[in-house]
Amino acid sequence: MLQCAGQRKHSEVLPVADINVLKEKALSYCKREKRRILMSLCGVIVCAVSVGIFKIAALGVDPFQSLMAGLDRLIPIDFGTLYVIVNLLLLTFSLLTDRSKIGLATFINLFLLGYITDFTFKLLSELIVAPSMPVRLICLTVGIVIICFGSALYMTANLGVSTYDAVAIVLSEKWKVAKFQYCRIATDIVCVVLGVVFFLLAGGAWKDVPTIAGIGTIITAFFMGPLIEFFNVKFARPMLQKK
Repeated sequence: MLQCAGQRKHSEVLPVADINVLKEKALSYCKREKRRILMSLCGVIVCAVSVGIFKIAALGVDPFQSLMAGLDRLIPIDFGTLYVIVNLLLLTFSLLTDRSKIGLATFINLFLLGYITDFTFKLLSELIVAPSMPVRLICLTVGIVIICFGSALYMTANLGVSTYDAVAIVLSEKWKVAKFQYCRIATDIVCVVLGVVFFLLAGGAWKDVPTIAGIGTIITAFFMGPLIEFFNVKFARPMLQKK
């Protein structure tokens, strides 16, 4: 009996080869998770810098930033703090309705993006004084390219979505209001309209509305998706899958 028990106990010990395989899998998993965190962090930073460039271009920004630009004009606090406050409200909505899409990247976005955007805009404002239209168009093009690159990193890492993105997801998946693309179009329209209203209430002129809701807003609405997918295929996914 003792011999049988000893043999059974001995047979349960994993071979060295199996232990090495488990170690390799654990090491590979840790590397992948570190890479996902780094991709999320870099993605948010790149997106934040791009929004600062959009503001220099003054030819329109993405729909959520249109809302933020209107609020920034109306409420006399720095943009970084305002961005955190608005996103905390949206985060509360997500936590009360569907927490599944909230992750590490959500909080990186929440606490970093606004301040980095503010810093980038102030720095570029000192470097590029009264930019001409060609310079503004270059800034717009650069902003679109790098926001798509940053979004590809951030989305491929899959560590949570921004609080704004979560709203359309909740409307679509949780409340079954409509398909995601229609919910996203609706939230984008609401953001642009509110952004323009806040901008005008703050004393902005109609002729300056295109600076927050202009050609850049239209381009981001129609061309960001394909360009993000390009960066996903060519860079973000291969980076994540790299051993």
